[in-house]
Amino acid sequence: MTKLSRTLAFGCSILALSACGPEEIASPGTGGNVTINNNTTNPPAPTPTPTPTSSLVTPATGCPTITAAGGLADEGTITGPTGTWRVCALPLVIDESSNLPYIPGLLYRLAGQTAIGTDQGAASTGNDVTLSIEPGVIVYASGSSYLAATRGNRLNAVGTEDRPIIFTSRDNVLGLNGENSSSQWGGVVLLGRAPVVDCVAAGATPGSAACEFALEGSATPAFGGGTNSADNSGRLEFVQIRFSGFILGNDNELQGLTTVGSGSGTIINNLQSVNSSDDGVEFFGGSVNMKRLIVYGAEDDSLDVDVGVKGQFQHVILSQRAVGDALVEGDSSNGREDQLPRTDVVIANATMIKRTPGSAGLRIRGGMDFTVVNSVILDLSSNSQCLRIDDAQTMREANVGLQDDGPPVFASNGFQCPTLTRNGSIGNDPGPTAAQALALITGNGNNTAYTNTLVSGYLNGPNETAFTPIFDVTALSSFFSVTTYIGAVSPDDDWTQGWTCNMQLLNFGTGNTGSCLTLPVYPATA
Repeated sequence: MTKLSRTLAFGCSILALSACGPEEIASPGTGGNVTINNNTTNPPAPTPTPTPTSSLVTPATGCPTITAAGGLADEGTITGPTGTWRVCALPLVIDESSNLPYIPGLLYRLAGQTAIGTDQGAASTGNDVTLSIEPGVIVYASGSSYLAATRGNRLNAVGTEDRPIIFTSRDNVLGLNGENSSSQWGGVVLLGRAPVVDCVAAGATPGSAACEFALEGSATPAFGGGTNSADNSGRLEFVQIRFSGFILGNDNELQGLTTVGSGSGTIINNLQSVNSSDDGVEFFGGSVNMKRLIVYGAEDDSLDVDVGVKGQFQHVILSQRAVGDALVEGDSSNGREDQLPRTDVVIANATMIKRTPGSAGLRIRGGMDFTVVNSVILDLSSNSQCLRIDDAQTMREANVGLQDDGPPVFASNGFQCPTLTRNGSIGNDPGPTAAQALALITGNGNNTAYTNTLVSGYLNGPNETAFTPIFDVTALSSFFSVTTYIGAVSPDDDWTQGWTCNMQLLNFGTGNTGSCLTLPVYPATA
């Protein structure tokens, strides 16, 4: 990616308008009912819109044929509040390229830890097996089951604005979930052949084909990593991942979406993660370029980046319930800060809402590079901070040989938190002082006295639309689209509509999928 100069010739336009890393904190779990305390400047969202149904689902007559060995297993029917569905279980290994078609009244089930292809290794080229999923398909699972595209194989789950693809839990199908349900199945995993650091093999050179990183939460070894930064693990667009994050053991947890060494050839856009009991999304190494990400209700970090990932994100909504850790946690490789590639993440046009007291909204450590522009960082809790930087290494001056761009950069952001910064000492490293961290978010177009006017927990109001100055995102990379406002969503272009589902504190209004607590029922014709 094009680096932003830390001397900040950052080209603001004055416009009238505008991981879980090696030392990750364990997820807090559910623990009963949670009361949300809303700030009076951000009124409670409306009641979630019910699923629009004109009639109950009737089960499909049978399971379609796929080319993978064993095919789909017809497991009979399952009944929930939206009707009765035919259940077709996938084989545990998809050994031939296959397509899951949309069929009214049919659900696909993950019967365990389901692999797309077999690991082709870090040095392989080409692709072996692709699993394609059609718009409108619903895949569900329970327990430790998850879906993983292994190295050299692909998952193409491409929904549409009016028919997203939904990965969810059995309890969601049965209508048993509430606002605080989580940890009901594993999640979605992409394993690729792009460089990673923090190698499993002793003595392996970081970023080389010998350097592999092991997937967290896998009962059997599963690895990502290689040398192809442009590797392609598939395509995810217009996708919901609900009630995931199954905990296998202490510090051994699955996320909503996890990537390990996925390359820049992988396409991920328009993705919503709902109530993961660990991180909403976590990216280990590789290259990630993503637009239109929504993470709601993650019980650890909403967005976690680690072990050398090169990430660019634009139009991001991170919204907590009254549980959770950081909104963004970033690391490069704790204890191995100068391994290359160094984690370097840029976020533009984000709306980040914290509701959990204690931990900071943005927690940056491990010598990573980090940039946030044109964003809203909002804390509705009573005693936490916008920013925490854990170690002196992260504040080090630029060093080209070590791929180090220098201290984190913040430009043209609105900060509204009980306390702006905190000392982030970790181990024997005292880290920067709160004053040193505060200097990063003072000036450069930032407003530390900002008051949000968000509507329904996500949509820009007058203070976001009229915010000045606006950072010129073309100074960052050609990946970013020019905007004239801070925050994730302008009322003039509400990209959330149609493909999302609603929860109590994040309500997108009417749409095709309604409440996240139930399944959508689509019209009989496509």
